[in-house]
Amino acid sequence: MRIVFMGTPDFAAASLKKLIDEKFDVAGVFTQPDKPKGRGMELSYSPVKTLALENNIPVFQPVKMRDGTAYEQVKALEPDILVVVAYGRILPDDILALPKLGAINVHGSLLPKYRGAAPIQWAVLNGDKVTGVTTMYLASEMDTGDIIYKAETEIGEKETSGELFDRLMDMGAELLVKTLNDIEKGIAPRTPQNHSNASYVSTLDKSISPIDFNKSPRGVIKWIYGLQPWPVATMELEGKIYRVFGADCTENKTGKKPGSVVSTGEKGIEIACKDGETVMITEIQAPGKKRMKAADFLRGHKIKVED
Repeated sequence: MRIVFMGTPDFAAASLKKLIDEKFDVAGVFTQPDKPKGRGMELSYSPVKTLALENNIPVFQPVKMRDGTAYEQVKALEPDILVVVAYGRILPDDILALPKLGAINVHGSLLPKYRGAAPIQWAVLNGDKVTGVTTMYLASEMDTGDIIYKAETEIGEKETSGELFDRLMDMGAELLVKTLNDIEKGIAPRTPQNHSNASYVSTLDKSISPIDFNKSPRGVIKWIYGLQPWPVATMELEGKIYRVFGADCTENKTGKKPGSVVSTGEKGIEIACKDGETVMITEIQAPGKKRMKAADFLRGHKIKVED
């Protein structure tokens, strides 16, 4: 079974490495064009391109997908199947129609929930207890194709998006191998999605970093861990913006309005939340300073407890 692989970031590279390790026939790799990076703005390779070059797999980086160039490149490779993992491009129908076994995708959610970008982060941000990965056939519209397999996993209460990303990355690679093997044997299932249950999520940016203390303590905590490693949650204290990396629930109640400082001490900075409950901020980064335990920060800095 000749495979053409399409992907760009680390999440995709894990799947490509698994295919290489399992001795699949990867005829070629498509990845996004090199991008300038760092102070010198030197062109940087994607993780998928780096891995492909290390394994002497031809690499293709079309700038456009609909001008005929990519179509001819894929056609010349004569793939039996396309494997697309976090490529970052929508494939036109003519490319999807080329391989006899179709085109499949690994997606970091339990479809039809969380179609679109950043599904892993939003599962944490929304406080979900379970998430997973899905393999599916690609269709014209994003993340709408028939489901092949799903694999579920619980989300830790203090698991960051980065930690969950790494776990799902490996789960996705394993599920991809099972999917390809079963497609080749002709025993892979094909289940249409229930589109009425679909939800969509968008990419993250720094505009969502500020913590909304009108949420419950658990909601605040999931926001803090969901925004790691990027863009990182923030809160304002005495006119300064602090990055927030850790928090715990408390058993306390307060009459202060959400966002108020309730107490400070060895456990950290206690902040009022929804319905009078409070959350303990345990790890922060002050402007221009290193990340540290809130208790350590408080030994050298006083934060006013609000009346």
